[in-house]
Amino acid sequence: MTPFKLTEELVVEIEQLIEQNNDTELNSMLSTVHYADVAEIINELDKDKATYLIKLLDSDKTSDVLTELDEDVREAILSSLSTKEIAGELEELDTDDAADIIGELPKDQIQDVISKIEDREHAKDIVDLLRYADDSAGGLMAKELVKVNENWNVLTCVKEMRTQAENVTRVHSIYVVDDQDKLKGRLSLKDLLTTSTKTHIKDVFIKNVDSVNVNEDPEEVARIMSKYDLEAIPVVDEIGRLVGRITIDDIVDVIKEEAERDYQMAAGISQDVEADDSIWDLTKARLPWLILGLFGGAGAALIMGGFEEMFREYTVLFLFTPLIAAMAGNVGVQSSAIIVQGLANDDIRGSISSRLIKEMLLALLNGFILSCLLLIFTWIWKGDFLTSLAISISLIAVIVVAGFIGTFVPLFLDKRGIDPAIATGPFITTSNDIFGILIYFSIAKLILGI
Repeated sequence: MTPFKLTEELVVEIEQLIEQNNDTELNSMLSTVHYADVAEIINELDKDKATYLIKLLDSDKTSDVLTELDEDVREAILSSLSTKEIAGELEELDTDDAADIIGELPKDQIQDVISKIEDREHAKDIVDLLRYADDSAGGLMAKELVKVNENWNVLTCVKEMRTQAENVTRVHSIYVVDDQDKLKGRLSLKDLLTTSTKTHIKDVFIKNVDSVNVNEDPEEVARIMSKYDLEAIPVVDEIGRLVGRITIDDIVDVIKEEAERDYQMAAGISQDVEADDSIWDLTKARLPWLILGLFGGAGAALIMGGFEEMFREYTVLFLFTPLIAAMAGNVGVQSSAIIVQGLANDDIRGSISSRLIKEMLLALLNGFILSCLLLIFTWIWKGDFLTSLAISISLIAVIVVAGFIGTFVPLFLDKRGIDPAIATGPFITTSNDIFGILIYFSIAKLILGI
């Protein structure tokens, strides 16, 4: 299958076919295109054309397309559909996707849409999911799954599984429960096929099964599924009853969203924004960190002002100020990035003190090598060994302190339950600029005897 590639020419062609009301050609063109690719096309159309195309697709494909659309595009399209049309599309979706879409509707429309879903069991499951917070395992899970009672025999089990599987898009696992619906384990398909039909499930099921609580954080769910290479994981309530399952496609979305959020935070963007958002939204997301940088720069200027007398006698110190500030920022960002990545992957072991000692030893080694190179360069360039030595020793101290700050801050934030990603980018760079310049001039003043 040739990978789909969206081109401007294709979008223009589809827009022309929509303007001509050429439904036959549009259906022929899109019939073999994956629903995710159709969503990519619709994201490029205006509201009227996007709605036209959505209504043209058959219901099965329309519902899948809706889940892949950008949120603002989906919101615009849903506002153009009647509550009955929305309800019809939701019936074709798994409960988790349907609940996500309903959650985006205006509050006064939600009840009306749910009341028009003909499959009342499906509607009940959607309502059940809506009570869970978006940032919880319950908010991620789907109700569709295959479960069997431990007291059934294999023959009864197979019959029940056939009935349940009709409503499940993909069967990842067969879960075993007791009479109170409490999760007991999972059933191997191989054991099911190779066991006598009269054998009871409780005699053959596997008791060890990974599960998560409905209130578990999605990031922790992602960590568990990634660690154990799970395609799906069952979700249980506070008393251990099986209430749903989370599949790998939902976890991939969680990982992607978290990575995007951390990347934006590291770049100094305080809100979740996209390139197509309004100038005002983008400004609100960027301005806080830019203001922090402004005050940080002003602070550094005040510090330099306190050493004004040194500049008159040792002009060369001023020339190396940008280098010292840049090295402090770079080392701090490197250290914090490694720590934040380790915290995200749960790879950080040991106490904070041991991690700090390791990072400071690493910074000391890097600083020694860099300072030696800088000493040789400055001495050859200016011919003043004492001044060159002062600059080089200052560089070592600045790098060690920057490594300490870059390591300590994310570890400290994580211990306090604050996202450590905030410790990368502008926050670390600005703080290290200020400390770096202060240390640089203080050490230079001490060595040069000014």
